[in-house]
Amino acid sequence: MGTIVARRRKDGTTGYTAQVLKKRGGKVVLREAQTFDRRAAADSWIKKRETELAVPGAIERAGSKRVTLAQAIDRYTDESLKKIGRTKAQVLKSIKEYDIANMDCEKVGSDDIVAFAKELGADGSRTPATVANYLSHLGAVFAVAAPAWKYPLNPQAMADAFTVTGRLGLTGKSKQRNRRPSLDELDLIMAHFGDRTRRRRESSPMDRITAFAIFSTRRQEEITRMEWADFDESHSRVLVRDMKHPGQKIGNDTWCDLPAPALAIVRAMPRVDDRIFPYSTDAIGAAFTRGCLFLGINTEDMPDEERLHFHDLRHDGISRLFETGLNIPHVAAVSGHRSWTSLKRYTHLRQTGDKYAGWKWLPIVSMPMSA
Repeated sequence: MGTIVARRRKDGTTGYTAQVLKKRGGKVVLREAQTFDRRAAADSWIKKRETELAVPGAIERAGSKRVTLAQAIDRYTDESLKKIGRTKAQVLKSIKEYDIANMDCEKVGSDDIVAFAKELGADGSRTPATVANYLSHLGAVFAVAAPAWKYPLNPQAMADAFTVTGRLGLTGKSKQRNRRPSLDELDLIMAHFGDRTRRRRESSPMDRITAFAIFSTRRQEEITRMEWADFDESHSRVLVRDMKHPGQKIGNDTWCDLPAPALAIVRAMPRVDDRIFPYSTDAIGAAFTRGCLFLGINTEDMPDEERLHFHDLRHDGISRLFETGLNIPHVAAVSGHRSWTSLKRYTHLRQTGDKYAGWKWLPIVSMPMSA
């Protein structure tokens, strides 16, 4: 049974300290205490805790060391043998800045996760798809915390939260982008980056990288990871390591065909590094973003769906392959899609010929580049 002790405070008021004590074999295994301003509140707390502690295993959980959600995130990050992608690591790190991260694992319920999702999307800076990504990455921690470390995180709470946030519109799927660069826009981009490369020899050759992204359909991160050792020139293909995949971000290595224009660009690159394009994704992304703003292709007040992003080059490249008459299996051999379902969005495209036939920039970016 619990006890209540009344104590006079310095300010003249009375505090009522409620204490619950549990013994096993004559030894104290749990002692909890809280102070209230009213005796009735103290009595209610004792009854509530006695009921909670009567549940099998409750005393063990209550007596265990307090573990916060932030601590669970840290342990997941530290002990994951499978390398965590940069985006996932950044998301998990940012989650630790929210109040939910300071909660005890056993107290995090579906309502807390829903409230967290509302907080993420409150200012409008994150789309429902982005909020869904946050919960998905956090869900990975929930999935392993209890079975691996006996941290009392409830995976069902996360599953319930996903259901609720989806129905409330707090989470959702990404909208498919259909933005493609026009040839006029690419003329501006290629001229701008070509001039930049001539003036600053140490800078990344963004004209070549832009053209390669289109013709190879490779993502930004994949381009910067490609190594000469993975380049199979005789079969016009390259091994793309850690290709993006919904359930397998790391170790998903895939051979992808290189169309003739992409192959020509690779052949023109100097072998000064293990990587074919030895540049950082951040530098490439920043250069492309700044270039599009400088050229007026993008503006600060332009809706995102109208802006040109580096990733849109991949969409343009895949569209081009269909427009040249290739079927889904042949396109998938270039793009690396394992599921042809993902390519069904392109089946409305008709064979209209090669948009880049006679493109004046291809001979330029295919010329051998000096080291």
